[in-house]
Amino acid sequence: MKNYELISFTNPDELAHVAAAAWLHEIKSANDSGKPYCVALSGGRITQKFFTESVALTKNVTLEADAPSLFKNVHFFWADERCVPPTDPDSNYKLASELLFEPLEIPESQVHRMCGEISPEEAVKIAAAELSNVSVTKSNGQPVLDLILLGMGEDGHVASLFPNATSQILDATAPFLVIENSPKPPPTRLSLSFACIAAAKKVWVLASGAGKADALRESLAPSGKTPLARVLQLHPAVKIFSDIAPI
Repeated sequence: MKNYELISFTNPDELAHVAAAAWLHEIKSANDSGKPYCVALSGGRITQKFFTESVALTKNVTLEADAPSLFKNVHFFWADERCVPPTDPDSNYKLASELLFEPLEIPESQVHRMCGEISPEEAVKIAAAELSNVSVTKSNGQPVLDLILLGMGEDGHVASLFPNATSQILDATAPFLVIENSPKPPPTRLSLSFACIAAAKKVWVLASGAGKADALRESLAPSGKTPLARVLQLHPAVKIFSDIAPI
C-alpha cells in the first residue's frame, strides 16, 4: 500500500499556489493549540514561487488574519543550508528572508537559521539545540517538526541528502548532519538527517522542474533507491505536489 499522496499540477505556478494555500490553512489550524508550530524550509526555484504565493495569500482578506497573528506561533527551521554567510546568494536563509520573512514581518525570535558561516560541526549542534528547545514533542529522542518542506533534485536528492550516501549518513541519529563533498556546489552543507525527517509529523515534497521525471519515477517505485525513495520508505504519510510529467 502506498504511503504517499501524489497531487499533480500542469505548471509550477498552480503547484505553488495550492501548496501555499494548504500550508497557511495548516498554520491556522495549528494556532488553535497555542503551541509552537515548527516548520523546516528548503531552497530552490519552486520554493521561491511558494514563498511569493504564501505572502500574497496571507495578505488576502479571505484569510481573515494579518501576518503577525497568523504566524505568531510559527518557528522556522531549515531542511538544509549551504556553508556560506547568510548574505550569500546561495544561502537558503537569504531566500526565505527576502521573499517570506521581510514581507510578512516575521520576528527574528521565530527564525532559527542554520549558521553556514561558522564551523559546520558547531552549526549542527546549535541547530539541534534550538529545535529541541522549541519543539514540544519528541519521538525516539528526535525533536519533532510539525512540517518539513522538501524539494527534489534531478538525482532524487532531498535536503542535502544525496545518492550514494555513506552508511554514516544513512544511519545517523542526530537531527542535523554535516554533508561534505556534495556533488553540487558548495561542497560542504548542513542538512536534516533521515531520522529527523522520519520523525516529523508531516512531510511535503514540492517536486518541480524539467528533467526530473526519471528521478520521481524511481523514487515512487517500491524498490526505489533515491534519497526521496528512502524518505517515502521511512515516513508513513508524505504528500508530493508535482508538476512533473509523465510519471
